[in-house]
Amino acid sequence: MSITTDLVTTLSKNEIIPDVLPQSLSETFTPTTIFTVVYPSNVETDLGNTVVRSNVLEEPEVRITPLNAIPGIEGGREKEVRYTLVMTDPDAPSRVEPKYRQWRHWVITGLQIPNVQPQNATEVVYAVKTKAATTPYWPPGPPPGTGLHRYTFLLFEEPEGGVSVPHGAVEYGAKLEERRSWNAMKFADEYGLKLVGANFFLCAE
Repeated sequence: MSITTDLVTTLSKNEIIPDVLPQSLSETFTPTTIFTVVYPSNVETDLGNTVVRSNVLEEPEVRITPLNAIPGIEGGREKEVRYTLVMTDPDAPSRVEPKYRQWRHWVITGLQIPNVQPQNATEVVYAVKTKAATTPYWPPGPPPGTGLHRYTFLLFEEPEGGVSVPHGAVEYGAKLEERRSWNAMKFADEYGLKLVGANFFLCAE
């Protein structure tokens, strides 16, 4: 089984498809980037690993491994590829009663892969954060007794020219109640983002 097939199978088995990603992606989604979210505690996302909340309180970094060579020179100039990462909880307040699905934990645009030499174009690198987060990171806080929540990270490639989320957009809403009932894929469609990778971890109170 290939890495990409294994990823889609895992997303479907854990019902990230269809609870976060549309059912149609079970047939059409071909990931082009493997990424891991790495916390200062050294805890990492690993496609459904269970983590302790105290280890994921601080904003993480993003480690990226392209499955294909990072785009370099195109048309005589260097092509700049940027990414948007979102973190969302489809199980708010619980998986049994997800009336606040999705709960928006983090949205950050303008992630950039550092320049790498062609011979190292598929090496593991940490993304550079070129902008402040649109939605500041809010750590997991599953209510007691609601079981494991599937904290889902989606990585999108931005269109040429990047993404500019206007002030006043819902993604700037940082208060608890402003983060409820969000939809990651509607956000992606609005800004022309292309899904290239996904990851998630499980956490309970």
